[in-house]
Amino acid sequence: VQLQASGGGLAQTGGSLRLSCTASKRTSSNNGMGWFRQAPGKEREFVAAISWRGDVTRYTDSVKGRFTISRDNAKNTVYLQMNSLKPDDTAVYYCAVHRSSNFSTEAHEYRYWGQGTQVTVSS
Repeated sequence: VQLQASGGGLAQTGGSLRLSCTASKRTSSNNGMGWFRQAPGKEREFVAAISWRGDVTRYTDSVKGRFTISRDNAKNTVYLQMNSLKPDDTAVYYCAVHRSSNFSTEAHEYRYWGQGTQVTVSS
């Protein structure tokens, strides 16, 4: 499975961006999916995840109320709507396919990873 992430770019504080991640195969529709991010000099961290049905989601505390994860299994695509962006959100964002129909906050439980898309938020 190959994942293609897009939608990153430059935004101002308080602005919005929408990330998309499309999988090359329908396999991802039976798996949980997640978004992680890695800022310069920091470790990769969990951002959000969604179950394969799309009915259960989880967010890291710092993005709750600002980010929304969703998916369209017919399009093999997962989205991350990011609102009220802050400079601390600046990072490379990665999408990933979980090894099961569930999801987790642990990166090692994700089987496939996208190439990452840069998000930069200016103050």
